Order: sequence, then C-alpha cells, then structure tokens
Amino acid sequence: MAQTANERWSKNDRNIGPDITRPDPALCEALRKIGSATVAGFLYDLGVTRPHMSGLPSWTPGKSIAGPALTLQCMPKRQDLDSGIEYSELGMMHHKVLYPAQPGDIVVVDARGEMEGGIFGEMLCTYFAKKGGVGMIIDGCIRDWPDVKELDLGLWMRGVTPNHGMQNRLMFWAVNQPIACSDVFVMPGDIIVADDDGAVVVPIKLAEELVKLGEEKRGWETFTRMKLQQGGDVRDYYPLSAEAEIEYQAWAKLQARGV
Repeated sequence: MAQTANERWSKNDRNIGPDITRPDPALCEALRKIGSATVAGFLYDLGVTRPHMSGLPSWTPGKSIAGPALTLQCMPKRQDLDSGIEYSELGMMHHKVLYPAQPGDIVVVDARGEMEGGIFGEMLCTYFAKKGGVGMIIDGCIRDWPDVKELDLGLWMRGVTPNHGMQNRLMFWAVNQPIACSDVFVMPGDIIVADDDGAVVVPIKLAEELVKLGEEKRGWETFTRMKLQQGGDVRDYYPLSAEAEIEYQAWAKLQARGV
C-alpha cells in the first residue's frame, strides 16, 4: 500500500533539524542587560536593519529575557500533506520543538500571523517552562491564557484564542529550520533579546561585538541621564558634545575608582 505524503515526511523526519549549539549563558545575560532597544540600534549600525519582530508586543510586562532560539515553522494547510488529526506526526511538530529544550531556551514560531488557532496551550507551555524555557515569540497566538499567564514564562505574540492548533488555516511543518517570524529571518540558535520594547534577533556572530558596544553606551548614557536630571542641556549631553565627552571621561575615571 502506497504511503501518503504525510507518512513519508513523518518517517524520514526531513523537516526536523538538529539540536542547536547554545551560546555561553553569560553572553545572553549581558545582552539581556543591554536591552532590545540598544541591541536593535547597534544591529542597524552593523548592517542588520530589521532585527525587530514587529507586531508582537509583550504579554508579560516587566519580563526581560535573552537566549537561543528553537524554531517552529508553520505553513498554509494543504490537505494531502496534513491529515487534520491533532496528534498525527505533523500535528505533533509543536510538541517536538519542545523536546530538546534546555534552561534559557526561547521558542520562536513562524505562525504567519494566524489568529484563529493557538500554537500552544497550557500543557505545552507548562512543559516548556518546567524544562527551564524562558520565553516564546509567536507570530500568532496561544490559548488557555488564564492559566498560561500564571507561569514564569515570557510571551511576545499577537494575541490569544480559545481554539486549538488544528482549528486554523495552518499546518505545523518544520522544527529547528530557518524561519521568518513577523518577516524577520531567524536561524536556529540565534540569540533572542526580548523585553517591554519588543523582541529582536541577534546573529550569533555579532553577539560579542554587540555586548562591547552596548556596555560602552550604557556607561555614557548613565552619565547623560544624570546630567539631564540635573537640568543639563540635551544639546550638550545627547549625544555628548566634545566638551561633555571630556567631562564624561573624567566622571568615568572617578566611577572606576569608586569615588
């Protein structure tokens, strides 16, 4: 008896990529402290002009995370490839993206902006949170929000729905493959930085340079904030004028000496 296309894909697992290579947690923590706004600004300077996954606000205000991406890709539903059965092999892809999860991981989902069916619900979010996952970035929605919001899990997404993942126009398709989340290219293992300003994608090869640039900026912005709070003129201190730069360097030396 001939196999269906769904069976062929399921048995060969050609749409499931390898587990990701995870960065040093200290690198992720440094990016988290710098924040998405500063990271996005410097990425623009470095040539990555659209790192922000727009339209996905934080549903967990005050939550700030940074970690490597596990990716889930959805495609428009096609009935010869998708049985429409919730727990078929393709229907389990949103389970499979969570299996390799480790502490600090972030799931990123290309759900094509779909708002009819939830990608995850309470059970899978609970599973991911208890494995140490810190957040989900979803170009779509979840369900069971009254229960999910009680978990210690950051969520950036379009909204919520009462429907499960089969009650929409999508089929789960691939795990840990390159995706486009809110029209932003995401590679498995890229570092995601997300906070109340939104979620941005950091190519791993740029992460260390971003930390260096961000920490330098954080230093002079602390000085600038202090001067503006004291009534200083923004034309002198943001950005630093030549005279303010000299003043800042003197202040920074005193701070380094603990004065």
